Amino acid sequence: MPKRIELLNELVPQAKVIALLANPSSPNFESTIRDAQDAAREKGVQLSILRTDSESEIDAAFASFVELHAAALIVGGGPFFFARREQLVALASRHAIPAIYTWREFALAGGLISYGTRLTESFRQAGGYVGRILKGEKPADLPVQQPTRFELVVNLNTAKALGLTVPPSILARVDEVIE
Repeated sequence: MPKRIELLNELVPQAKVIALLANPSSPNFESTIRDAQDAAREKGVQLSILRTDSESEIDAAFASFVELHAAALIVGGGPFFFARREQLVALASRHAIPAIYTWREFALAGGLISYGTRLTESFRQAGGYVGRILKGEKPADLPVQQPTRFELVVNLNTAKALGLTVPPSILARVDEVIE
């Protein structure tokens, strides 16, 4: 979360208010909010939390975005948002909101920028663990692994449509550019 706020801050430096779209039903909800609030405080921006766990609440959240005077949006991670990526990207486009997402699939669908792990690598790692368990290893004996590789994807078409110039500091770190 701190890296996403940092990237948004570089991309939309005039943003004094950033909104976070978060799912209160997610098991990581509290830690996501806490991490985002800490990172926003460090960057000197105000963070507004938009709680949503249904499709109709997503529409309402985007409608209230303007009332919050937010200049950018962070879309939280999780299967709820991933399954609705087309809806989220379309709403961000319709409302001309610069948004950052957790997975590259959002940028491929037309989202502005994504920063996170690659789902295929996570699934591959989980499959390896399943194989080890099926061969007799005890789950409690397997080490807990955290992601070590994060990728940054920028959609320049979306940036252009939003009237944004992606700074060289971001382009120098990008893993993939969509044109």
